[in-house]
Amino acid sequence: MENYSYNSFILQLEGFSVTKDSMYPVFCLFFISYILIMVLNLGLLVIIFVDKNLHQPMYLLLCNLSVSDIIGSTHILPRLLADILRPPSERLISYYECVVQAFTTQFFSSTSHTLLMIMAFDRYVAICNPLHYAVIMTNKMLIKLTVSAWGVAFVFVWILLGLTIRLNRCRTLIMNPYCDNASLFKLSCEDIFINNVYGLISTVVLLTFSIGSMVLTYAKITVVCLTSKNKSLNSKALKTCSTHLVVYLIMLITGFTLVVLHRLPQYLDSRKLSAILFVIIPGILNPIIYGVQSKEIRKLLFEIFQSKLCLKLCKR
Repeated sequence: MENYSYNSFILQLEGFSVTKDSMYPVFCLFFISYILIMVLNLGLLVIIFVDKNLHQPMYLLLCNLSVSDIIGSTHILPRLLADILRPPSERLISYYECVVQAFTTQFFSSTSHTLLMIMAFDRYVAICNPLHYAVIMTNKMLIKLTVSAWGVAFVFVWILLGLTIRLNRCRTLIMNPYCDNASLFKLSCEDIFINNVYGLISTVVLLTFSIGSMVLTYAKITVVCLTSKNKSLNSKALKTCSTHLVVYLIMLITGFTLVVLHRLPQYLDSRKLSAILFVIIPGILNPIIYGVQSKEIRKLLFEIFQSKLCLKLCKR
């Protein structure tokens, strides 16, 4: 039963409803998922940092995506793992901690969109204007694009949370495994019309620019590939663009599913699972997809594996 307390600074996370029999399997599943996210993304960062041949705009932008995935998983999964082992009555969180978690959640989600938009622009320049790529995608341009990706997301989310913080709270129960903006402003008994309008507008604007840039970019790339007889160019375009598109669709589908389920209270358990999968699925698949697609990364991993294998054989 939900508690009512005016502007309480201690909130309760509902979390997952797991039985004693399923508690440890669920814990192990999420723990393994978190370890995979950290190992894959940190491994990708180290590989790109170590190999100077990978110090290219595409891979440096990929580093930003890995950092975003690490932030998105680290602020959610460790806390979730601890809550799974706690009884529901002890899943408490301070209001300030909840606000920080909600901000990071929305920031991580928005930044993923803006980063993938910039990566699409990078692929467009590389395929459609290969001779001018080095002139356009300079270090200065790369820094501007990166700062813009994080900065735009920060401003959007700062206003979003600012509108939520101004509300008085009369409830204490967060109907979610972790804090996000929607769960936070639902604690208020005041009129949340402005929050809903701004949230809807910001989501529409972000998705319009995101999807619009993808459609426009890939339409131009498709035209270039169809009019070009360069098989090498077409093969390169197919590999890089298919990888980027798959990553984008994974993020879009998981995010859109979560947004829809937030508006359907009868599917509460599905929304909770979707909220976690929104973090886990892209976090695991992004580095795998890019790692498998990249010839340079595959080559470096093969050399590392081969050298370790030789060392083992020599010791014998």
